[in-house]
Amino acid sequence: SGSGKSTLLNLIGLLDRPSSGTYRLDGGDVTALTDEQQAKVRSEKVGFVFQAFHLVPRLTAAMNIELPLVLAGISPAERKIRVAQLLENYGLNDRADHRPDQLSGGQRQRVAIARATSMHPAVLLADEPTGNLDQGTGKEVMSLLEKLVEQNVALILVTHDPVLGGRAHRQIHMVDGQIVREAGRNT
Repeated sequence: SGSGKSTLLNLIGLLDRPSSGTYRLDGGDVTALTDEQQAKVRSEKVGFVFQAFHLVPRLTAAMNIELPLVLAGISPAERKIRVAQLLENYGLNDRADHRPDQLSGGQRQRVAIARATSMHPAVLLADEPTGNLDQGTGKEVMSLLEKLVEQNVALILVTHDPVLGGRAHRQIHMVDGQIVREAGRNT
């Protein structure tokens, strides 16, 4: 707590602006873009997965997954195809018509991951994605996230769990907003 992880995720996710420097995302400088331009880049290139799921309570699993596609103006036919594929990919076909309060924690997190990846983001930001899950379900969720990395999605995961963090190819340890140690590839 207080290490700067939320600020860092907000900067990477284009929710906050840096006070100095340049931020390049997927090869392009996004630092000087207008708020509207940043929102467009965010919707196309960044996915968010949170500890608390942040699903819309009145929407079904399928509708929660579809929401970013609707907001991005994707055609109904393409939305239907993508949602069906994501439900299949995340083992949610039998839960498609269930609201979040009718799903287990693991199912809710799988819906959240499916929603976060529906726009095929270049970067997936995961803030304690297993924090509200039991250990077994947490391992399943991590396996899903690791499969996304194999598909060339850049996964930035924030965790206090050293075992979970140890699964990463690269670890960056922060204290009071400063990087105090790096380990793994690309250090």
